[in-house]
Amino acid sequence: MADDESQKHWMSLLAKAKPQDLARLWSNASVEVAFTYLRAPEVGGVMVRGRAGATGAPFNLGEMTVTRCSVQVESGEVGHAYVQGRDKTHATQAAVIDALMQTDRATHLRQNVLDPLSQELEIARTTRAARAAATKVDFFTMVRGED
Repeated sequence: MADDESQKHWMSLLAKAKPQDLARLWSNASVEVAFTYLRAPEVGGVMVRGRAGATGAPFNLGEMTVTRCSVQVESGEVGHAYVQGRDKTHATQAAVIDALMQTDRATHLRQNVLDPLSQELEIARTTRAARAAATKVDFFTMVRGED
């Protein structure tokens, strides 16, 4: 069984991945697996909470659509997934990968699915940060020439 920190990491990657990127990497990985649904993909809503200034009292920010799914692969491992949006295929693929990451196929999946996803998300984050940095304004105090 994987430790909690690594499972949190791969579940975060799978949840943040664009559905088309995950589908592409999943098909390229050529992983065949039989699974059964413990909970078929379901679309629902969750309340998102926030904090003013990240430290204030929590408040209800609004609702977000999510899809959840639970599967059991043929070897008995169980995988769960919650993904933003209404993409049932995305939720199913994430749940299957979660289950398979608890098997001897974990190294293959890490190399062919998770590591490329991590690289793509890091590139997107870096690009977004560079665009934001380009709009940064440095304010400074000017000394007036009046004595």
